[in-house]
Amino acid sequence: QVSLEESGGGLVQAGGSLRLACTISGSTASRYTMAWFREAPGRNREFVADIDWIDGSTYYWPDSIKDRFTISRDNANNRLYLQMNNLKPEDTAVYYCAQSFFAAHVAHTQGHFDSWGQGTQVTVSS
Repeated sequence: QVSLEESGGGLVQAGGSLRLACTISGSTASRYTMAWFREAPGRNREFVADIDWIDGSTYYWPDSIKDRFTISRDNANNRLYLQMNNLKPEDTAVYYCAQSFFAAHVAHTQGHFDSWGQGTQVTVSS
């Protein structure tokens, strides 16, 4: 049974940065995709970025978000990261990490993901 735990959320002013982390435990699979989603008040949960755990290939939505956000992994310590720079009030949301056994280039909707963390709140003030 996989367990995912996010950390690193908080309150930050517009233009600031945060680094989210997701600790993965209990996974016995050798290949999978890890992703970040976010859910803002009144909106559906949406895909932000994902990464292939083996080869490190990454995908972002929208593509322009990679100008501010970077997804990365630490395979040795089973951790996933999301570095968020130049944060904007519209980035305010609960951020979730999730695991999928679909390939990273297709795993972009909630239905592709089997395991989820509890989420961490990110609030960006103007």
